[in-house]
Amino acid sequence: MSTIDLAGQLSNYTGRLLRERFGRGPESVYASIGKHCVAMHIRNFMGPVERFLLGKEEEQAFRYTRELLMKSLLPELSSYLKDELDFDAGEIFYDWGIHNASGMIVALAEGCEASADSYARQEEVHAEINEVSSKVHKLPNLTSSWWINPRMLIIRREGILIPLEKELLELGYENTLRTTKRKMEKRYLEMTTVASLLGKELSDIYVDWDFNKDTSVIAYTFK
Repeated sequence: MSTIDLAGQLSNYTGRLLRERFGRGPESVYASIGKHCVAMHIRNFMGPVERFLLGKEEEQAFRYTRELLMKSLLPELSSYLKDELDFDAGEIFYDWGIHNASGMIVALAEGCEASADSYARQEEVHAEINEVSSKVHKLPNLTSSWWINPRMLIIRREGILIPLEKELLELGYENTLRTTKRKMEKRYLEMTTVASLLGKELSDIYVDWDFNKDTSVIAYTFK
């Protein structure tokens, strides 16, 4: 089966899985399959209860609810990737664009610690990302990146948590830390010149962390 056919099947499966868990499916899921990762870009995905929460400025409750449901969904998605795509997912990241009801799920291949892929102005992109990381947490021990399709750049960072963040995690403040870091980091990422460096027009930025492994993924999408 071709990669295009596999991506189509993955899109359909992910949409159905989201519908089963959330009671409402997205308008569309666009899946991309690469050698380093699999990414699923989700569009128009928000139910009436979630819109109510956001209307009441309850973003924390919105994100907490989605966190619980996503954690129940990820084992099934991981099994599907293994059984149908022969893809061993070492880490799975996800984030939601509240402003436009979009979302992103990125599964990294087992052992994907760095990419040997190179592209024009990669070092400058890494310098921009590392500067943001230094402002929000600290300089990453490792930054790698690759294009999964012409409109989506995936960036992986390793070793960015500071001692204070680790202590907050030990005390059980994971959800608060994640929400705060997302807001702060996205604000800085939107101010970078990554899009212009690449000759692209920015569409969205998604970011998530695996606090246990001290890793993070940023997904840039372009118009």
